[in-house]
Amino acid sequence: MSLTLRGPALVDDTVLPDVLVHLDGERIAAVAPVAPGVEPPPAAHAAERVEWVAGTMLPAYVDLHCHGGGGTAFTDLREDAAVAAAEHHHRAGSTSLLASLVTMSPSDLERGVAMLAELADDGLVDGIHLEGPWLAEARCGAHDPTLLRDPSLAEVERLIALGRGHIRQVTLAPERDHGLDLVRWLTSAGIHAAVGHTTATYAQVEQAVAAGADLATHLFNGMDPWHHRKPGAVAALMRSAARGAVTVELIADGAHLSDDTVRTVLDLVGVDHVAFVSDAMAAAGVGDGSYVLGGLSVVVDHGIARLARDPDGTTPGSIAGGTSHVADIVARAVASGVPMAYAVRPATRTPARALGLADRGSLAAGSRADLVVVDGDARPTRVMRRGRWLEPLLP
Repeated sequence: MSLTLRGPALVDDTVLPDVLVHLDGERIAAVAPVAPGVEPPPAAHAAERVEWVAGTMLPAYVDLHCHGGGGTAFTDLREDAAVAAAEHHHRAGSTSLLASLVTMSPSDLERGVAMLAELADDGLVDGIHLEGPWLAEARCGAHDPTLLRDPSLAEVERLIALGRGHIRQVTLAPERDHGLDLVRWLTSAGIHAAVGHTTATYAQVEQAVAAGADLATHLFNGMDPWHHRKPGAVAALMRSAARGAVTVELIADGAHLSDDTVRTVLDLVGVDHVAFVSDAMAAAGVGDGSYVLGGLSVVVDHGIARLARDPDGTTPGSIAGGTSHVADIVARAVASGVPMAYAVRPATRTPARALGLADRGSLAAGSRADLVVVDGDARPTRVMRRGRWLEPLLP
């Protein structure tokens, strides 16, 4: 039996009060707004079922940067843990996501890539994101500084081979030895190079962008602050984004960035070049407590994850990933005054386009039948993936 969903929906950046979304298996067959006072004709086929939706239908979210959630992480290097983490975020509204790995030893990184490639084959995740190990020690954040290293072509080629086409993004510090070479190696293999966890100067970032880097990993976080006489990576990446050359990630959860900063970047750069990301670790959807991220001890207190101890002994340590979902970030943006359509695009169409997922990010004919239904506060009440309603994620 085919299914048609009816109710308010975000179509072409406008919330329309009455829309028919016709599904054909895993795909959207048609999207038809209903004019006020004009009742649509009855279903052409007796087998068609119309389901009224209580809430507003949005395209489901796309998360470019996610380490785990629901108590498990991709860095656990266990298939059951990785499956649980991915399904947790699917039920939270991010029906498409990259599985992110933090800095690890060469052997563990290879294990992680090989495991996640299997999950990508099965369609559970939409690719692999390597956040490290080619990062700057001074801006390592929650990455083990003893495992950071300069890139070598041999290691990169080995990981690309193990990924079997599923490595989609790599975060790197372009100022490292062979950092610009790494950008070229990745882009020549069709992999997005993302500038992040870096002490790069403005000029070094411009060189990386010229070499092919087109993403910025969690703008502001893991970078030198923007100084008016030493603008550094933040200014260079924002300028490149405003010119259409780079998409910048924002962890707009209120802990990594203030709401004012988020609104400012959206207005200066534009929603077509901003991607909301969760950077979620295992605690997302679980709560406060003790966790492990990439072999490092993490304590979550009042929803903020921090290393239990920085390498220099400072306690608490650096922020160690997020504990929110992209859906939480969209709802927060709306609550801070960002219009619904303006808040949704950085979580849907922009990241989908950045990854080349042409069938995600919008409610349109031919798109995969992935959608979220939200209430008046932009909080998800239902999630559909591949034309099937998922078990809702309990609050």
